[in-house]
Amino acid sequence: MSTPVLADLTTLRVGGPAARLLVADTTEDLVAYVQDAWADDDWLVVGGGSNLLVADAGFDGTVVVVRTRGVEHDVTADGVTVRVAAGEPWDAFVATTVEHGWTGLEALSGIPGTVGASPVQNIGAYGVELSDVLTRAEFLDAATGERAWLDAAELALGYRTSTLKHGRRGVVLTVEFALGTDTDGGVPVRYPQLAGSLGVELGARVAPSTIRSAVLGLRAGKGMVLDADDRDTWSAGSFFTNPIVSREFADTLPIDAPRWPAGDEVKLSAAWLIEHAGVHRGYALAGSHAAISSKHTLALTNRGDASAAEVAELARYVQLTVLNRFGVALVPEPVVVGDLLA
Repeated sequence: MSTPVLADLTTLRVGGPAARLLVADTTEDLVAYVQDAWADDDWLVVGGGSNLLVADAGFDGTVVVVRTRGVEHDVTADGVTVRVAAGEPWDAFVATTVEHGWTGLEALSGIPGTVGASPVQNIGAYGVELSDVLTRAEFLDAATGERAWLDAAELALGYRTSTLKHGRRGVVLTVEFALGTDTDGGVPVRYPQLAGSLGVELGARVAPSTIRSAVLGLRAGKGMVLDADDRDTWSAGSFFTNPIVSREFADTLPIDAPRWPAGDEVKLSAAWLIEHAGVHRGYALAGSHAAISSKHTLALTNRGDASAAEVAELARYVQLTVLNRFGVALVPEPVVVGDLLA
C-alpha cells in the first residue's frame, strides 16, 4: 500500500506524506479517530483541504480526514433550523438550501471545503458572512475531551477568524444554521459587484437561485470555483486576508486605495495592494511552478508541478513587496503545516 500524500487532499495539490491517515465516514468514527489521534503529539484534521498549505516534508503525525454526511432540518416560526454534518461539501450543501427554498447562504455559493471548516474561518463573500446565520456548532474539545454544542457567541466569529482558529483545539462535528424561507420574493442583494452583475440596485430582492448562479459566475471568472482542468483553481482561494489598519494609517495610503469601515478601524483591499506594489496576475518567480493566478491577484496557484516550498517562496515575495511599498504586513489566510512562512 502506498504512503498517503497530503497533496492528494488539498486544493493546492502540494504537501508530502502523512505518517498515518484515518478517514471518518460517520460522526462516531470521527470522534473515535480524533480521540485516538490525540495520543500523538501531532494530529491534523482535514476536510476539503481548500485552506491548507502543507510542507513538502509532509506531516509526521495522524491525519483524520472528515467525510461525514447528513443534513437534517426543522421548520420553525421564523424559517428553518438546519443541522449539517461536518464532512458535507460546502457548495453542495448551499445548493441543497437553494433547492429547498431556504435562504441566507446563496451568496456563499462556490466556496470550496466542508461545512465543518466554515466556522473556523467564518467564511464570507458578496456581503454575507457565516456569522449571519450560524447559531451553534457541535464541538469535540481537545483540552477537555468533552463533546458539546457551542453557541455562536462562544465561537467569537470575526473577519476570517474565530476561537476555533486561534486557541481552541478540537474538531467540529456538526454545524447548525437558522435560515429563512423564500416566501417574500427573494433576499436582499448586499454587495455592489453582485448587484452590478445582476443589474439591480443594492437592497433589491432577488431569487436565491438567481443569486447563486450570479455568484458562481463571478467566482468562476476569478478562478475561485474548483475545476481540475483550470490551473488557476489549483489554489487555496484568497491567500491573504484584507488588512485592517488604523484610520490614521489608512490616511497615509494613496487616495485611490479602496477602503471600508471596520468598526473604529479601516479594512483595505489586499488585492489592490498587491497589484499596485507591482505583483500582477500571472506573475511567477524565475524557475518556479507557483504563480499568481491569471484571474485574481489574491490567489497563489500551482501551475502543475509546484512544491509547497515554491508556493511559500512566492507568498513571502508578495508579503515583502507589499510591506516595502505600502508598509502593510499581509497575513496569510490558509492554515500552514510545517516551517514554511516563518
